[in-house]
Amino acid sequence: MAETSDTNQPESVTALDVFIAFLKLGLTSFGGPIAHIGYFRTEFVEQRRWVNEQTFAQLLATSQFLPGPASSQLGFSIGLIKAGWLGALAAFIAFTLPSVLLLLGFVALLPMLSGEIGQAAIHGLKLVACIIVADAVIGMAKSLCPDWPRRLIAFAALAALLLITTAFAQVIVIGVAALLGALFLSNKTTPSSATRISLPYGTGLGAVLIVTFFVLLVGLPLIANTDANLVSIADAFYRAGALVFGGGHVVLPLLEDSVVTNGWLAGEEFLAGYGASQAIPGPMFAFSAYLGALIPTESTSYTTAFVALLFMFLPGFLLMAGVLPFWRKMADSPTAAGILAAVNAAVVGLLAAALYDPIYTAGIREHYDLMMAFLGLAVLQKWRLSPLWLVMYCVVISVVPVLI
Repeated sequence: MAETSDTNQPESVTALDVFIAFLKLGLTSFGGPIAHIGYFRTEFVEQRRWVNEQTFAQLLATSQFLPGPASSQLGFSIGLIKAGWLGALAAFIAFTLPSVLLLLGFVALLPMLSGEIGQAAIHGLKLVACIIVADAVIGMAKSLCPDWPRRLIAFAALAALLLITTAFAQVIVIGVAALLGALFLSNKTTPSSATRISLPYGTGLGAVLIVTFFVLLVGLPLIANTDANLVSIADAFYRAGALVFGGGHVVLPLLEDSVVTNGWLAGEEFLAGYGASQAIPGPMFAFSAYLGALIPTESTSYTTAFVALLFMFLPGFLLMAGVLPFWRKMADSPTAAGILAAVNAAVVGLLAAALYDPIYTAGIREHYDLMMAFLGLAVLQKWRLSPLWLVMYCVVISVVPVLI
């Protein structure tokens, strides 16, 4: 049974309305997941008034609590409560499609980048990744580690991930952080404000969706292997989407372990695409379509791109839709607030570890690179320019020495 809505918007909203609203955001939302949240609040709380401040805060808290792409999960849930399942699908497609098309276009350009100038431009995109991830570490550390207990959790996570480099280490670190949060931070953080939201289903279907999430997480590895085929690709990207907390940049080490360590792609191709994804609007998880299109399989590149994209987003959406009917009780719990605070702090450490390896180790080759990266970071920190300008800066400073 659907719950009573607390929104102030009397007229009905159709899936087409949702599609148009999110297509606008998909074309203009530069700056990554934190910036996306600001775009969403302006569009749906202040301008369209589809949700009120309390509902928006609850949906945001839920998306941050769960693994997956936080901004896309937030958009998915807004579409869901305003126009049902079709609205959720419309929000996902409209917000993601522009970035997917741009990244697939970049795939088509890669063969033209084999010369010296092209390689210099690719190196410039690696510098973009260095600057963007460094900026994300600084920004997230300020907001997610405001006290010493959370700073210590972040430092411990960083140290553990530098010493242990397997993907399972990240899961263990997050689990330990959650336990520490439940034990020591429950009385030091404020629970999220709960509010009723309108859903087209109840806790029964919510439980089915959560079970489906775990069935796929456990079942896909049983039928997958290390060969580059559609089942293995679905498994690799589903696990990446299911195990990443913090979304966006934090998925980088999981994806790198899945597609580069397995030998499906070269590290150069991986980091070039990651750098290119900084220059486009929309969700960072659209990077999965780029990777899927490049993985050599017996299927077409568009098929592998679709499979990678679908299974990258699917776990986060299954959990978001599954948990929403239960979240009202969870949000009132101080224990849940403590767990969320500790997990977010561990995410800062995880991202800092990724900044060093593979970002720094692959992107910084000499003192010139380091100096230019620091300059770009300083400019970004001071003026908060669009990442598009940062991409232009890094490509130019990398190509000019080759031309000279």
